[in-house]
Amino acid sequence: MLDRMAVGEIARKPHTALRSKGNVLRYEHCLTRAGFEGAYSILYHEQRPHALRLERSQRRSRPAIGVHDHRLRRHFRASQLDSAQSAAPANLLTSNSINVSIWKPQGEDAHYQVLADEDALLFVREGSGTLRSVFGDLEFSANDYVCVPKGVLHRFLWKGPCEVLRMDCNDLAIPSQFRNALGQLRMDAPYSHRDFRRPTFVGPQDEHIREIMIVRRDATLFAAIEHSPLDVIGWDGTVYPWAFPILAFQPRVGSVHLPPTAHGTFCAEGVLICSFVPRMLDFGDNAIPCPYPHSSTDIDEVIYYVSGEFGSRHGIEKGSITLHARGVPHGPQPGRYEASLGQSSTQELAVMLDCRDPLSVSETAEVLEDGNYEASFSS
Repeated sequence: MLDRMAVGEIARKPHTALRSKGNVLRYEHCLTRAGFEGAYSILYHEQRPHALRLERSQRRSRPAIGVHDHRLRRHFRASQLDSAQSAAPANLLTSNSINVSIWKPQGEDAHYQVLADEDALLFVREGSGTLRSVFGDLEFSANDYVCVPKGVLHRFLWKGPCEVLRMDCNDLAIPSQFRNALGQLRMDAPYSHRDFRRPTFVGPQDEHIREIMIVRRDATLFAAIEHSPLDVIGWDGTVYPWAFPILAFQPRVGSVHLPPTAHGTFCAEGVLICSFVPRMLDFGDNAIPCPYPHSSTDIDEVIYYVSGEFGSRHGIEKGSITLHARGVPHGPQPGRYEASLGQSSTQELAVMLDCRDPLSVSETAEVLEDGNYEASFSS
């Protein structure tokens, strides 16, 4: 995921770990992306990692792809989603390239998971926990992004009341403009290598869980394994889970208002993921700090409001999600331009998705909709 950024912890030198000093056979498991030409990690197991037995499967469903609605500026209140509805990720918005859910998990996952088709990027608005995987334990807390690459066996151990924005997408990565020719983060990138946390290697352990759930876009497969899949004695490579605190993102500031792409943090196929963090506002003479109205002809725009006062909106609360469809003018609500004059900084915190493919709205999202939102642009 973070190509050439780091080398994992290795219990034994790579490619000599097939047998230990005691002549005990070890099993090498190669986790690859883009066939064998892309990024990869190698894990060294004590038991056969592929010794699975399929037990059952079930179909998965998502809304039909594409916008089929006349309401083109929409507001959903995730706070109205109760924990029972979102103990599993509650799908809200879907396209060919991304699935956006709200998740209010409780306790620990009962089984291990492997995402077969998509990477998962989580933003933790509330709560904390541990992502336990074959790479070790990764601690995270509120205001962290957490990445689970596809193919990584894992489970979550959640602490306290939690609310998570979950984004399942294809080929999550760091934007190429932030990296040099060697794959390092450039010195003018909005974050550094030190801002990313990787798992702490634990070594072989057995939680006495023997069920693995393999999640695909169209189906979920349940498989059994006779031994602990966390029997890894070491690993190396560049594919592994990571966490990144949104407040480590270094915002750009201009004398006049900068376009939303200035806040780009991560990218995926057809998606730019942006972070709005506390920052200084436009400082030029006669500059208006509030964002200008705009019509994005090629993208659907989604914003997840985390905390603070958002300068261009009123009636927004923590956990609010707005959807502005492509080609439709949107911008500050009445009075927000005037209110922004003289302001020098903002404490807003939000995650924005610019989505190339049209988004469809689930039945769950329909129930959470604030029907007065469209009217707020004219009164």
